[in-house]
Amino acid sequence: MEKISNYIVQLFPFWILLGVGITLFEPNVFVWFNSQMITYGLGFVMLGMGLTLSLDDFKQISKTPSWSITGIVLQYTVMPFLGWFMSYIFNLPTSLAIGLIIVSCCPGGTASNVISYIAKANVALSVAMTTASTFIAIILTPLLTKWIVGSKLEVSAFDLFIDTLKVILIPVILGVLMKTKLPKVTQKILPFAPIVATIFIVLIVSSIIGAGKDKILDSGWSLLLAVFGLHAGGFFLGYVFSMFVAKDVSARRTISIEVGMQNSGLGVVLARNNFPDPATALPSAISSATHSLIGSVLAGIWRWRSSRKKSNIEE
Repeated sequence: MEKISNYIVQLFPFWILLGVGITLFEPNVFVWFNSQMITYGLGFVMLGMGLTLSLDDFKQISKTPSWSITGIVLQYTVMPFLGWFMSYIFNLPTSLAIGLIIVSCCPGGTASNVISYIAKANVALSVAMTTASTFIAIILTPLLTKWIVGSKLEVSAFDLFIDTLKVILIPVILGVLMKTKLPKVTQKILPFAPIVATIFIVLIVSSIIGAGKDKILDSGWSLLLAVFGLHAGGFFLGYVFSMFVAKDVSARRTISIEVGMQNSGLGVVLARNNFPDPATALPSAISSATHSLIGSVLAGIWRWRSSRKKSNIEE
């Protein structure tokens, strides 16, 4: 089961693109998955992440603090700036601009751990950074969103905080407690957790894009280019800035992946629960497909280069 699970999760970008392709032609296949279902779906994803965590994952932070700190700082400085910048230069409508800024202020996504694994990067470091940025998001995501979006629309940082608390902290803590107190039950559930997470993320993304199909088509290329610029810039700047603190190439790649990939599911929930216009959730939905595609391409290139380097050493 674990091998099947790993195989399915490694094809995560394919499932995302497949779902998006289907929903653009026939939205009704996915639009039934909406509202509270999206919130509960993300909760299950974060619960699955909690089931995989242990104290050992947090030890990575103490071993190489500069690596983790660099990734987390870039996550909450470079990405929010890029979110604001891309919405400005592409002159996005208010609802789409707010949506892009929301996802740019979110923590690293769990998909980054999968991409780090495929890329043969430092998975332990990826998990540590995802975990840390996720907990920090409980405070920073609402505050950054309020600070940047405040000039565009009145937004309650407290409501954003409560939603972030519900969909991140509670499920993750529950998962960690289950792994600690109910190890036998957790072992039985664990092989299925990545598959369930993949299914829910595909459903969330496809549902939002299907429901906002007309808005996406009306916005033309501006929204797609803005989202692409956000993530491409995150991957690029994440790698460039990491060169100043990490000589290890694997660590640089991991930081790049972590900075470039956001928790788009959280962005969807925050947008849907705190803003009246459904279009606000569209950038987060498109974000998931975009960062998965960019990350997969980079992972393939880096995996090939790592394998080639290993072969040359053995020769």
